Parts: sequence; C-alpha cells; structure tokens
Amino acid sequence: MIGRRLILSGLQKRYADIWAVKETDLEIEPGEFVSIVGPSGSGKTSLLTMIAGFEMPTAGKIRIGDKDVTPLPPNRRDIGMVFQKYALFPHLTVGQNIAFPLKMRRALSGAPLKSRVEEILQLVQLSGYRDRYPNQLSGGQQQRVAVARALVFDPPVILMDEPLGALDKKLREAMQFELKRIQRRLGATVVYVTHDQDEALAMSDRVAVMRQGELQQIGTPAELYCKPANAFVADFIGVMNFVPGTYVGTESGHLAIQLADGVLLRAPAISHGDGTRPAKGTAVHLAIRPEHINLTPSGQSPENTAAGIVEASVFFGSTNILLVRLTRLPSVILRVQMPAGQAAAFEQGSSVGILIDETRLQTFPIKEGVAA
Repeated sequence: MIGRRLILSGLQKRYADIWAVKETDLEIEPGEFVSIVGPSGSGKTSLLTMIAGFEMPTAGKIRIGDKDVTPLPPNRRDIGMVFQKYALFPHLTVGQNIAFPLKMRRALSGAPLKSRVEEILQLVQLSGYRDRYPNQLSGGQQQRVAVARALVFDPPVILMDEPLGALDKKLREAMQFELKRIQRRLGATVVYVTHDQDEALAMSDRVAVMRQGELQQIGTPAELYCKPANAFVADFIGVMNFVPGTYVGTESGHLAIQLADGVLLRAPAISHGDGTRPAKGTAVHLAIRPEHINLTPSGQSPENTAAGIVEASVFFGSTNILLVRLTRLPSVILRVQMPAGQAAAFEQGSSVGILIDETRLQTFPIKEGVAA
C-alpha cells in the first residue's frame, strides 16, 4: 500500500442557512496520520463524510493524488472506511467480511482472494479467526476486523470515524498503539476523526482542530499543546488554566500582567495568540498548563506568587491533581509530583502559594473566549 496526498481546496458544506463547514484548505501528505478534533457541531464529521463521498460539498474540491474525486460516488474513490460501530455483516464470517470489498470490486477470486484475506488477518493479528462470526468476537477483535476490511483492497486513503469509541479505556489505549503500528507498516494516509483529544495527540503526526465549521489550527501534537494559535485551541487541547489580568506595560522585554489580587506576572513578549502585543490597559487571559505551576507552603512563598487554599486533591499514581482556590482569582488546576511524605502538606484545606513558571505563560484576548 502506498498512501497518497489528500488535498482539500476551499471545501464548504451548507445545510439550508447553516454552515457545517466553512471554507477549508487542508493538505495531508502521503503516509501521514492526521486527526480531526473539535466539539460537537464543529464540522469534523461533515468534513469526513465529504471526503468519503457520502455528502457532496457546497463548494470546493477534493483531490487524492493527482485525481479530482469531488464528483465521484464513494465506490469510485478507492477510500477505506472504518466506522464507529464497525458495520460488520453479522451473517458473514470474519473472512467473508474482509473479502467483501474485493468481491464487490471483482479484484480477486479463488485462491488469490483467500491468500489476501489471510495476509490481512495476520497483519491485524487475527490468524485463526477466519471462520468465526462477529458475535463470537470481543469488541477489540471486531474493531480489528473492521480495520482489516478497510485495508484489504489497498486504498490510497483510509478514513476512520471514532473507531475506538465503543471500547473500554484500557482496550482503547491498546488499540491506539495497534492502529498506529499497522498504519506505519503499510504507509497508509489516514484521516482520523475523534472527540478524544488525548487519543489524537497520542496517535497523530498532525492534529486539525475545528470549531463552528472553521479550521482553527493544524500542527504537530507538540505545536498544538505548547503553541496554541488562540484561546479556543489552548483550552480544547489538554487542560489549561485561564486567569484574567490586565496588560500594564513591558518589563525587561516581557509583558507585565497585573492580576486582580495585585500580583504582577511577566509573560513572554511573543505570546499573544497571533504574536501581536496587546494595547496597554487591555484585559487578557493568562494561560498556563497545570504542570507548569508549582506549590510552596503558605508564608514561605516568593513575592510574585498568589496565595490560595487547596479545595481538592486527587491521586493519579505518579501525580496528584489539585484544585486550588486563589484569593480574588479563579481556582486553578495543578498537576504535581510529590513524595508521599510531603503529600500531607498540601491536603484539602491547606493554605498554599502557587508559583507560576512565567516562561510558560501565554496571553490571549479576553474577547476570544475559550472552548465550549
């Protein structure tokens, strides 16, 4: 299998007076694994169904390699599809389900067809399951059969619509590695729709974030997590704390932000969403990840820390997740690693100070809002 480039040019979809997808340009390289994420109604599924050919775009073009497939029906696009509910035929065996696309295309028959089915079964680690029926398989096994059926005819592009949504957490995480293993071995071009941001970050070469039909940002997982283009992306990808403040000027080349409790913080000068500097007196959101905030005991804090009370503490193995209520400021979430002997110092009700890693601060206009 050789993955091909997928190009969306000015793609739009409108239902009556509602824009499901506004003008979108997106280029996915051969063999690349790209996830599309966003809240419900963001347009990610509409984008996928247009690529598959189940919906015709209102405007724009879809190209696979050098071929414009926009006017073609689904069966002529040579696209593999994995659905959330797998869509396996209950009356057909595993082998018959996998062979179905080849028979429909009249690509193979007889011994070559059986050989191809067995080859794909080995790839998805289901050798010996050829004669079983879907109801005799676990959820994870059914999911592998659905993937095998999408791969068997060597499609240049594979679309996956929430394929792991029906699995429990542990199996879901195991299948993430399995899907990535298969994709890398085959060099397939994959477009993967999911509502699970952690899943997208774990599996993808790049992630596209959508909101209200518009593409907000596309980049590597590290780029989206560390350098979000706007407050929505910052809030949607991972966990982000937003603290309101006012831009009061510059200090040693940094943005000086005054918080409601009187604390003055310095943020990197190039950190304001689009890279511009806010006007003096502008209300801004200071954004900081939970792992970039440290705790100090109350009364032992440096001058630029904010005072707070631990409202909740949740144990997550190697880390503790804490919710700290600040004076005259919103509560913030922290992710900290603490030796067992020190954990009691920060239990519920403890007075603490929070020390923010100012080099990790980002600022965004208040008017942008956050993810909804």
